[in-house]
Amino acid sequence: MSMPDRSLLPDLPCDAEGPVFRAPWEAQAFAMAVALHQKGLFNWPEWAQVLSEEIKRAQAAGDPDTGETYYRHWLNALERLVVEKGAATADMLGETAAAWDRAARATPHGKPITLR
Repeated sequence: MSMPDRSLLPDLPCDAEGPVFRAPWEAQAFAMAVALHQKGLFNWPEWAQVLSEEIKRAQAAGDPDTGETYYRHWLNALERLVVEKGAATADMLGETAAAWDRAARATPHGKPITLR
C-alpha cells in the first residue's frame, strides 16, 4: 500500500505501527484515500494541499483543532477531490450519504448496516 508521505501530513495521528483511528469509519476514510491515490485520482502533495485547506476552513469556522475532528477534515478533503476530479458529483455523494443514513436508522442496534 502506498502510504502518504508523513512530511506532507504532520498531523496524521500515528503510533509506532502507523496511523491510529478512533472509529472504524476513520480507517475506512483513510483506506479510501489511499485506494484513490493508487488509482491515480490525485497525488500526495495535491492531497496534502486540499486537506490543509479543509483544516484551515474548519478552524476559521470555529473548529478547536484538538485532533478529534482530524478525520472529518480528511473525509471533507476526500469528498472535495472526488467531485473536483469528476469521479462523482456532489449530488451522488449526498444521495449515497442519505441512503446510508436511512439504512442506519432502519437497522436494529447491534446489527450490521446494509445498503440495498
